Amino acid sequence: MLIKDIHFQLKDGREALLRSPREEDIEGTLAYLVQSAGETEFILRYPEECGKYTHEGEKALFAQKNAADNEAMLMCLVDGKVVGNCEITFRKTMKTRHRASVAIALLKDYWNQGIGTRMFEELICIAKANPYAEQIELEFVEGNTRARHLYEKMGFRITGVVPNAIRLRDGTFLNEYTMIKTL
Repeated sequence: MLIKDIHFQLKDGREALLRSPREEDIEGTLAYLVQSAGETEFILRYPEECGKYTHEGEKALFAQKNAADNEAMLMCLVDGKVVGNCEITFRKTMKTRHRASVAIALLKDYWNQGIGTRMFEELICIAKANPYAEQIELEFVEGNTRARHLYEKMGFRITGVVPNAIRLRDGTFLNEYTMIKTL
């Protein structure tokens, strides 16, 4: 689904833009995917795994997200640079259409600027506009206290854990936690 452009001010005074992805965002998105994967252990890919993302693949993904009636993707741009994205997907079957899943990521240089909060505010608005949605779900990786704090601030609560869900290069295992926000 397409989302109207949303302009907002960062804590440092710069202007940011949240909007549906466009073809002009593809190259910036490809760079963002690699950079974000290298900045934290909490994204579920390493930079070298980003080679599977291509211009054509992102173009198709953007078109699919923008045309869908059960999902939306938002890009965050600052000074024309893709610095983050988020998405929401609503389940479609009658038994599960009350559930939506969300995901969010942001480049490290843009942490603590209010972008994550603003993205979540918009995702929650999108969910509330869906007549079937009753809860939003997400996962986060053990140790990602910054994300957990944001999610709890936005009204999510931990509902479960997948032990040893993530295995880092050094062999360290991390749990993955599920969280739900009731609308």
